[in-house]
Amino acid sequence: MPAKGQLKHVFSLQAQKQGSYMVVYSIFMTIIALGVVVGFSFLVSSSPTGDELLYLSTGAPTIVLIMTALVVVPMQNATARVAGYIDFIKSLPVSRKYFLFADVTIWAIITVPAIVVSVLVAHFMFHPGFSISWTILPAYLLVVASCFGIGYGYSFAMPSELAMALSQVIAFVALMFSPINFPIERLPGWLQIVHTAFPLYHMAQVMRASLAHDIFQAHIVSYVVLAAWTVIGFFGAIRVLERS
Repeated sequence: MPAKGQLKHVFSLQAQKQGSYMVVYSIFMTIIALGVVVGFSFLVSSSPTGDELLYLSTGAPTIVLIMTALVVVPMQNATARVAGYIDFIKSLPVSRKYFLFADVTIWAIITVPAIVVSVLVAHFMFHPGFSISWTILPAYLLVVASCFGIGYGYSFAMPSELAMALSQVIAFVALMFSPINFPIERLPGWLQIVHTAFPLYHMAQVMRASLAHDIFQAHIVSYVVLAAWTVIGFFGAIRVLERS
């Protein structure tokens, strides 16, 4: 089967599998995004500069991507492995890379409404000071690639039960202990060092610098770290999928 035909077949297969859930997950992610922007605003006191609301407003899109790619998708993959769906994918006469590309594209589309709604709601409710840069699309694609690369990588490399447990730990850490919705300087020094090595902080920095580039900047190290995690994650996922 030609490459174009393989990709079309896999897209159709994954769209049929995920189609009935796409609207539900899109609504679910929108609720999470609004929870971060609106709900968390009740927990923080606003300073004269209004940085707290800007952190929440620019952090919500990253939370949406993390919850989708690092929490929901690994749980879906773990369930699919137990149910035998991944073995079915491996039996198809198509490249396993196309399966990853199709699945990532579908899930990435699911995140778009939640991100757009959260940004619009934040803008009209709080006027936090967005200054959207031309880098917003490359930043979104990079964060999508790193999130899904890591999510697929660990969900295929680990036993299903362990992957599901890790997804819950990631959700808790992302919401409570990662400098996504607050400055990294608020964390203890040792935890700041940990976050500079792991990708969650860098995802937030890249996304934040694109949504409010007049105030925030992402250093080149953030892009390098995300690119490295993307390669490692997808390489691991492809290696697992290509095993017979």
